[in-house]
Amino acid sequence: MPLLNWASKSLTVPSPASLEMDSIVYPQGAGYPHAHPESQLIWGENLSVMAALLPEYKDSINLIYADPPFFTNRRYPMRIGRGEDSRRPQDWQLEEGYPDHWHNIDAYLDMLYPRLKLMHELLAPNGTFYLHLDWHADAYARLLLDEIFGHDHLLNEIIWVYHGPSPIRSAFNRKHDTILVYTKSDKYTFNVDDVRQPYDPTTVKTFASSPKAGFGKIPDLARGKVPEDWWYFPVVARLHSERSGYPTQKPEALLERIILASSNSGDLVADFFCGSGTTAVMAAKLKRRFIASDVSFRAIHTSRIRLVGSASKPFTLWKAAERHSNENRSNLSQSIKLVLDGQSIVLQAEDASAIDYWEVDPHWDGKLFHSVCQAIRPPRKGSISKYINLPNSDRKMAICARIVDIHGNSCSLRC
Repeated sequence: MPLLNWASKSLTVPSPASLEMDSIVYPQGAGYPHAHPESQLIWGENLSVMAALLPEYKDSINLIYADPPFFTNRRYPMRIGRGEDSRRPQDWQLEEGYPDHWHNIDAYLDMLYPRLKLMHELLAPNGTFYLHLDWHADAYARLLLDEIFGHDHLLNEIIWVYHGPSPIRSAFNRKHDTILVYTKSDKYTFNVDDVRQPYDPTTVKTFASSPKAGFGKIPDLARGKVPEDWWYFPVVARLHSERSGYPTQKPEALLERIILASSNSGDLVADFFCGSGTTAVMAAKLKRRFIASDVSFRAIHTSRIRLVGSASKPFTLWKAAERHSNENRSNLSQSIKLVLDGQSIVLQAEDASAIDYWEVDPHWDGKLFHSVCQAIRPPRKGSISKYINLPNSDRKMAICARIVDIHGNSCSLRC
């Protein structure tokens, strides 16, 4: 088979990240204090993160979904405002989301190639790998995956189609992404009955009206059909209930189908470009364990908020040693005060509308933060709750709260 080569192609061995556990998160108190978290959210550069995970997780992850930058050479801002008119982008309140900007295609492939190789090493022998790209780089990626997995392990080339406005007037509108699906061996998980969908009503009507329909083959209309390799799901911009403000967020239905098809309850699902956290959220909803990582604080923070809001099982939050939050680099703590009012803790802030998230450890031991109670800024309108009810306690230990504002600044306060 032909190989894709470029001047700087290499598989240098990355240095493993030094991972530190930042906190244990019990979404809305679920599982506190006895549950043992089986899922991980990791803030760090994914090449070194995967290298750090390799000794424990080599050949162990049942499903990996990868949604890397697409080589669009654009920068994607994140929306942090609330109640804004979606039709007036000039009025949106924005912060930096993530860059997808490269010097050339060689630089992009230098990023992608070693990460694909590490994901292959982490994937279980019966595991499945999904790589989500678009027309900018999917042809290059297919050659790399043929090299790493073997061309005979291409399972599907899935086309995700969607609608939306486009400024293109000199060509057909580009309204699809490509998802390349590879298996590590000939034995892999595919839960065909979990992803069946109803037949089109016209098909049902046709079979009901004529015994000759289908050339004598009558399908089980009640059971439904296996989806084709082209999928229509609306983009998140059209799904008001799912919007997080994070750019290029993928719809939950897309990840639901992938996870149901290629993993089983209790399996381990990973996403090392986790972005807004859709993979982790759907894995948790579908009773899978997850490992999700991203280099961006915005991505990790958005993923944490979505996991907390969906009341998932407890998970651990890790960060690479070189990752640093904006804590102690802002004046946020000077504008906030915590007051204990019976079994509630009250946040008093000069501008509560700027608070995005706060969480409380009601039994702070001065070491590992246990996020037991959380408050989240409403996704569309309104300010965050200033009150958090605490679990019953004798109050012999300190209470610690951590606060994050819409600009990514954070602080810790004790009460």
